Amino acid sequence: MQVKGTVVIVTGASGGIGLAVSKLLSKKGATVVLAARSKDKLDELQKEIPNSFAIQADMSKEKDISNLIDETKRKFGRIDILINNAGQGMRSPVETIDLDDYRAIMELNVFGIVIAMQKVIPIMRAQDGGMILNISSMVSKNYFPLLAAYASTKYALNAISLTARQELEKDHIIVSVFHPKMTATDFGKNARGETYNSSAGRPGMVADTPESVAEHVLAQIESGGPEANM
Repeated sequence: MQVKGTVVIVTGASGGIGLAVSKLLSKKGATVVLAARSKDKLDELQKEIPNSFAIQADMSKEKDISNLIDETKRKFGRIDILINNAGQGMRSPVETIDLDDYRAIMELNVFGIVIAMQKVIPIMRAQDGGMILNISSMVSKNYFPLLAAYASTKYALNAISLTARQELEKDHIIVSVFHPKMTATDFGKNARGETYNSSAGRPGMVADTPESVAEHVLAQIESGGPEANM
């Protein structure tokens, strides 16, 4: 899909990968709807990023998700691309996973994305097409100690996304999954469970910049492929 002239929603747009993607898509000619929890940050970014429009939304809350989709449709008349980027990490041995924390990241990383998909699909079907790009993680392709809870949310997201891709092909709706590796963001600082430095990683690993991840996300949007990795 060509980005120029499209209306794109990016969740988790106030920092990290979401912010880098938003800036790049704006530069390429898209109208970008910035969604995140921080209203002050969004207001600043709307002034900074051309052709952007900010909507405050907690993507773990159905009411906020509905408002995001409805407001975007009302303002722009269509939604061409939905990028589900908002998410939260968790670090804990399986033996001591806190189930309240686990439920919380499931609400955001899985249920919130499913709700957003369910609300945007009828809009995309009525306009004869669109794209949903869900940001997963390379942890869903491996088995790392302490990351079972977080990884399981991404395993679930992969299955939901790629199944929806087959179901929606007839409606000209593309559903894709992108798998970042370790990225230089505040993701680790905001994770639940044990404190850790996500940029430290394993020996020999180098964190990708959000900007480099954004370039790969753009390439996947343009190709429409089912899955892509950093």
